[in-house]
Amino acid sequence: GAAPAGHDEVEFSSPPSAADELLDADHDDDAPLRFRRIDNIIGPASPLGFVPRALVAEELNAVSCDEPASFAEAERSPSWRKAMVEEMESIEDNKTWALVDLPPGRRAIGLKWVFKVKRDEHGAVSKHKARLVVKGYAQRHGIDYDEVFAPVARLDSVRLLIALAAHEGWEVHHMDVKSAFLNGDLEEEVYVEQPVGFVVVGKEHKVLKLRKALYGLHQAPRAWNAKLDDTLLSFGFRRSPSEHAIYLRQHDGEQLVIGVYVDDLVITGTNNGNIKRFKEQMAAAFKMSDLGLLHYYLGIEVKQGARGISLSQGAYAGKILEKSSMTGCNPAYVPMESRLKLSKLSSEPSVNATMYRSIVGSLRYLVNTRPDLAFAVGYVSRFLEDPREDHLAAVKRILRYVAGTQGWGLWFSRREKEKPHLTGFSDSDFAGDVDASKSTTGVMFFLSGSPITWQSMKQKVVAKSSCEAEYIAAANAASQALWLARVLSEMQGTAMRTPRLRVDNKSAIALIKNPVLHGQSKHIRVKYHFVREAAEEGLINVEFIRSEDQLSDILTKALGKTKFHELRKKIGLININGEHKA
Repeated sequence: GAAPAGHDEVEFSSPPSAADELLDADHDDDAPLRFRRIDNIIGPASPLGFVPRALVAEELNAVSCDEPASFAEAERSPSWRKAMVEEMESIEDNKTWALVDLPPGRRAIGLKWVFKVKRDEHGAVSKHKARLVVKGYAQRHGIDYDEVFAPVARLDSVRLLIALAAHEGWEVHHMDVKSAFLNGDLEEEVYVEQPVGFVVVGKEHKVLKLRKALYGLHQAPRAWNAKLDDTLLSFGFRRSPSEHAIYLRQHDGEQLVIGVYVDDLVITGTNNGNIKRFKEQMAAAFKMSDLGLLHYYLGIEVKQGARGISLSQGAYAGKILEKSSMTGCNPAYVPMESRLKLSKLSSEPSVNATMYRSIVGSLRYLVNTRPDLAFAVGYVSRFLEDPREDHLAAVKRILRYVAGTQGWGLWFSRREKEKPHLTGFSDSDFAGDVDASKSTTGVMFFLSGSPITWQSMKQKVVAKSSCEAEYIAAANAASQALWLARVLSEMQGTAMRTPRLRVDNKSAIALIKNPVLHGQSKHIRVKYHFVREAAEEGLINVEFIRSEDQLSDILTKALGKTKFHELRKKIGLININGEHKA
């Protein structure tokens, strides 16, 4: 099933998380961008230019033809009229604005209605949502807004939270703050025009002075986050020093952990009674939707059971296949041919770059529950700037593999009789990149056997030997290990066992454990010697592992069918739906 030549774009958002840290795009100097759902803020463009902003739809759903493009179109529908009235009532109940004359020298910013159909994990319409959005692009920095940053939980952190809950047998709950941004208090003086369809008769010349934030304001995410932060602190929580979107409360040996992603709260802890009381506190402070046990979060399907918790993105994978015209294609057993070598200097004809970036951007988000795709997707991400037919053929091979494994995902086991422990695997190929002779780092960490973080990334420097490449990979892994250990200790409320890092290169291990710089290592950048310091101080235990048992091998190169399937099973991927074709 080849994509037709005229198919320009796949209508999906790219990762709203730290997915860009999981795999390799050839943008070494670019910091990964993070953004929020379109119904929360009309914000910056998608990361790395994968998807035009107009195509970003709420909760990763495809843009629906049932969503009106204008107020005039929406007012003809009873469902959309009701949604607009509900939005106005919410704004007015919250005392968001006051009707005033526009002061001399000031200007009023325009408002726009945005309409979105909200869908459940099965793709069915669950709600019509109308948002009154400020045309934030008209704001002037230093006049209409100042600071704009607001932290959101990395999906690494959310997976860690869910894996810990599965390990301990805790329930994971989900709450959503209704019209969250309307709760944020504004420090700046901002005026907006009256909304179309709701202009006060006889006072058409007046404007609205905002007391609180509206969607679309540059400062709205920060204002809401500050409000939520103050509220949670008043409830006795403390914010994690290592992950500012994780909140923790410990009392009489009971632990309660909250993960925040804008207006979504993921809640878990040792005592269900504490979870219930927290929900009551939140309902008293804000208008909340109690969604019960977590089953759908940012496009990720969550299934909780007595034996553990699974995470998958089967519905999202199906939409990628549909929008790339690959539904019903012949499935592939592996995502990439084992001896495939691609180059930026390819002489093949060019392909539609927007289409290529859109498909790859969608696949990058799929990697959040599919570490088996990380290397292949990272590899094709190196050619975003000028994709050619051989690059697109590799992408289609990945899609064929996805088609055969659509129902696969992660499994987190219940092991409450064991003390949680972190084990990491770091690996590297040597000079596998044909254009720059750089090596590829593969790092993966497990919480008591459950996969929580993984990374497939082209190294930023050229390694002179396989020993050096493995040393650089271990340095990246050491940094990840210490961060995970800190966050996990905070979530548990107790100290963690020293993380173990498994490396399959004895020369690299010797280099790590030798505190004396010598000719073999003196040229290596200082930042990579962090792993040596961490090992010397006992912050990590570096262990040798045989190459055949190196789980991160799946993140550094394309493997043959037998080895790939063996590692896929070992890293914790399972067929959630019980049937597969690859």
